[in-house]
Amino acid sequence: MRASRSNQAGSSKAKSKFSIRNIDPFLLELANQTDHRTLGVWARECAERVLPYFEKNLPKDLRPRRALDVLKAWTETGVFAMAAIRGASLAAHAAARDADEASPARSAARTAGQAVATAHVPIHSVGAAIYALQAVHRAADPSKSATAAAKELDWQIRRLASLRKKSGPAADPRRLFRARPSSGGR
Repeated sequence: MRASRSNQAGSSKAKSKFSIRNIDPFLLELANQTDHRTLGVWARECAERVLPYFEKNLPKDLRPRRALDVLKAWTETGVFAMAAIRGASLAAHAAARDADEASPARSAARTAGQAVATAHVPIHSVGAAIYALQAVHRAADPSKSATAAAKELDWQIRRLASLRKKSGPAADPRRLFRARPSSGGR
């Protein structure tokens, strides 16, 4: 697995620490080589995998689901409406604030907010993936949380590679993202 070593040390007594600032370098490199639309499709898929955590806890709150609908419309049509994308992202993040602070539901709503923002800025796709990892980590049994997140990361990498293979490399393979040094957990 490509998960960071700090995330792999699970304990049966305490949940391992998960940092959303710890970006997997292989995932980042793969994202750098992927076109914008494909990153949107992938970010939506990452969010859809964890959205049930939110929908189970707040079933009447449709803001994160609507954000994914806005993203889907952009990936399918290419029509970019900044007001709709920004509004959907902000609404999903507001929904996240309505969920319990350290819950998988909060992380899932943040995943949707980051995913729809991918239509505007490609780096948000990586943010969506990271929040999805956090949701999986938070939802898992404490003794299995690091393993669950590592499995999700493995799926994310395999899925992005598969989508990239179908769509081809980015037309403009410039460096879209840069890893930041880790500065501790959040």
